[in-house]
Amino acid sequence: MSDHHAPRSLIVTFYGAYGRGTAGRPAGPVPVAALIRLLGSVGVDPPSVRSAVSRLKRRGLLLPDRTASGAAAYGLSDAARQLLDDGDRRIYGRPSARSRGGWLLAVFSVPEEERHKRHLLRSRLSRLGFGTAAPGVWIAPAHLYDETRHTLERLQLSSYVDLFRGAHAGFEPTAHAVSRWWDLGRLAALHHSFLDVHEPVLRHWSRRRSADPQQAYRDYLLALDSWRRLPYADPGLPSALLPADWPGLRAARVFAALHARLRDAGARYAEAHLH
Repeated sequence: MSDHHAPRSLIVTFYGAYGRGTAGRPAGPVPVAALIRLLGSVGVDPPSVRSAVSRLKRRGLLLPDRTASGAAAYGLSDAARQLLDDGDRRIYGRPSARSRGGWLLAVFSVPEEERHKRHLLRSRLSRLGFGTAAPGVWIAPAHLYDETRHTLERLQLSSYVDLFRGAHAGFEPTAHAVSRWWDLGRLAALHHSFLDVHEPVLRHWSRRRSADPQQAYRDYLLALDSWRRLPYADPGLPSALLPADWPGLRAARVFAALHARLRDAGARYAEAHLH
């Protein structure tokens, strides 16, 4: 995983972290001027912000609005709020707590005249963290059942899919099968890439007694933008089936520590520029 941060991704990350309200208070629409300032703090120039906002608007994730003073602003659509709420369970969850309970199989068949839905199904299952057991047979840890069912129903794909829960009964050891179902080398590289960039950031903050809100905001937003894809690429596979030096739990601990250290301090900076 490159630590490149696309403007569109950073805007989604910002709304997920700070654009839904803080301290139990719902957020109003984010003024365009504030969004430009806040994204500028992580290196995004104003034309890139405007271009990315336009794309998110076309996708139906951001809705044009006005603040109480009449300034141009953008709020989240209901679909965007649902996507962010769904993402919270993955992004802020604990992989070690999700790694029990067997397997979930998704078996699907799509008529040739609807092959665009076959592509959508494969893409969505992959984004949920499923591996491929055989053509048309996808597998994931069983704790993904509720999220998978909800996602397929929301996208009106459930009529093409049968879901099964169970255990792997052979013939090869399950750990060997897991290495076929997922590209563990690629997943490990994603975790190492995250650690290479953000573990030094955590060490830096661990030496400091206080948190500068602007720096905390910047470091947290970049860490969250890098991290939020990892719990989907690596869906919390059982640690007993992974290599002994698996970096996933270490990466999760680093993100959790950065979240605990920086999120609220960063919120002070974000709130100061939202009003």
